[in-house]
Amino acid sequence: MNISFLLGKTISDIQMDRQHIIFTLDDGTRYVMYHRQDCCERVIIEDIDGDLQDLVGSPLLQAEESSNRDFRPYTEYDDSVTWTFYKLATINGYVTIRWCGSSNGYYSESVSFDLADDAGY
Repeated sequence: MNISFLLGKTISDIQMDRQHIIFTLDDGTRYVMYHRQDCCERVIIEDIDGDLQDLVGSPLLQAEESSNRDFRPYTEYDDSVTWTFYKLATINGYVTIRWCGSSNGYYSESVSFDLADDAGY
């Protein structure tokens, strides 16, 4: 699911840890941003620039995803790194969520964005 469908929608709550972020919309629908773990990869929330609470209570004016892949190792055990950026904004502020995925190049390093119930959250 592409995060851009959130444009104009209002987030009422955000819960997170280093593995996932759950967004609850004002209509009660919950979405989760996470990585589907397979085997030999590591995908985590590397950094959040801005305050997630700035996204709560006002319609989203920006909801974009971008990523790039780098074949320089992140650690000595990795051959591939994927950076995924989520840029979200309301009238109250702007937030960039940066995910880092690393692996030997044979496993997914992507981030998923799905209905929380469908993903088991």
